[in-house]
This record gives sequence, structure tokens and C-alpha cells, in this order.
Amino acid sequence: MIRLLETVGLATRAFLLESKGLLSLFAQTLYWTVAGPFRRKPVSRKSLFAQTVFAGIDSILIVLFVDFFIGMVLAMQSAYQLDKMGATIYVAALVGVSVTREIGPVLTSLVIAGRVGAAITAEISTMKVTEQVEALETISLNPVRYLVVPRFLALLIMLPCLVMLGDLVGMFGGFVIGVFNLGLGAGLYIDTTIEFLTMKDIMTGLFKAGVFSVIITMIACHRGLETEGGAEGVGRSTTLSVVMSFILIIVADAVLTAIFYFVKA
Repeated sequence: MIRLLETVGLATRAFLLESKGLLSLFAQTLYWTVAGPFRRKPVSRKSLFAQTVFAGIDSILIVLFVDFFIGMVLAMQSAYQLDKMGATIYVAALVGVSVTREIGPVLTSLVIAGRVGAAITAEISTMKVTEQVEALETISLNPVRYLVVPRFLALLIMLPCLVMLGDLVGMFGGFVIGVFNLGLGAGLYIDTTIEFLTMKDIMTGLFKAGVFSVIITMIACHRGLETEGGAEGVGRSTTLSVVMSFILIIVADAVLTAIFYFVKA
């Protein structure tokens, strides 16, 4: 019993310390994002551009590939059930709403967490264990302003853009199945999608993408800056970064979905 209490206590302490560290890093990031230009220390355009290309442009193909086939799978699975009720036409509505509300933002964010988040953690943690972060402080460069802010802004800009592209490609995947496999008319499929898809669904998905981008960046950078133990520590931090991002993305999605669709004012 005592050992169980010790385990729970240590886990709670670790959770609180991690939460404190993440909130502190987020506060510093917001400060340097807003106050940096007024203190004549704006984010480096070169660094921001490089991070934007890495987080966004270089991720387009894998995001579109995954979302396209997920859209196809969703259409096939929903058609299998809806056909029993003679409601196959509603495949278009189900795919459109599901992709924009949930599957698009969540799946795209998980892909980016695995690709970009892991890379950010690996890069910063390598700098940490090789004392490059301390070197930045020695020459009066704030690590948060120099390392975190460009990555924060890049993902905040690019993840919603990737989600929009992923939504379109996911719905196109459903369209391919609906028209060429289920025999639905192209015009009817498009009209049904437009009828059931609302601006609230689209904006909810984009808002989620913004929240998920903050989660990915904060966890990735925090884990990198807290790395200890050489090469082994780099691997451990990278793995923990991806796992934590996955968990918090799913939890945040559940909370946001409940707020937007189930909590009545």
C-alpha cells in the first residue's frame, strides 16, 4: 500500500512539474512573440521561413497521402452500414462532416507530431546535450526567442493550412469511392456534402488545428530543452515528446468537441 502511494505521489509530482514547465515555456513564448518586435528583437525571418518550409511544405505529401486514403476508408465503412438502411447517399454528408470536424485536424496533427515534433525535440535536445543552448545564453541570445518562437509561429501558421488541404483531399477520397464504387452521381455527392457541411464544422476543425499546433510545439521544445544524459537522453526525450503529443492531442480533441457541440450555454 505504501509503495502504491509512493508511486502515485511521484507520478503526481512529475505531472505537476511537467505542467509547470510547459505553462512557463508557453508564457515566455507568448511574451517574446508579442514583445519581441517592440524590444527590437523580432523573430528572425530566415529562421521563420526555414521552419515554415520544414513544418508545412515538406509535410504536404505525407499529409495528403494519409488523408486521401482515410477518406476512402471512411466512405467504404460508412457505406457498409448505411446501405442496410437504404441511406447510402448520406455517405457524402458523413465523410464531409467527420473529416472537417475530427479526422482532418486530429489525423493531420498526429502526423505532424510524429514528423515535425520529433524532429524539433531531437534538434533542440542535441543542442542541449552539446551545450549549444548554454552558448546562446552566453552571447545574450534568449533560447526561447531564438529556438522556440520561430517553430511556434511556423506550426501555428502551417498546421491549419495543412488541415484545410487534408480536409479537401479526404473528402475527395470519399468522393472517389462514392462515385466510382457506390454509383452515386458526382453532382448529387457534391450537393449533399455542401448541404450538410456547415461553416461551424470547418472553423471548429481549424481552431482545433491551432490548439494542436501549440501542444506539439510546446511539448517538443520543452522536452528538448529539458534533455539530459547525452545521446541516450536525446532518444528518450524524442520518444516522450511524441507520446505526450499524441495523448494530449486526443484529450484536447475530446474536450474541444464537448465544448463546441455538447455544452449548451
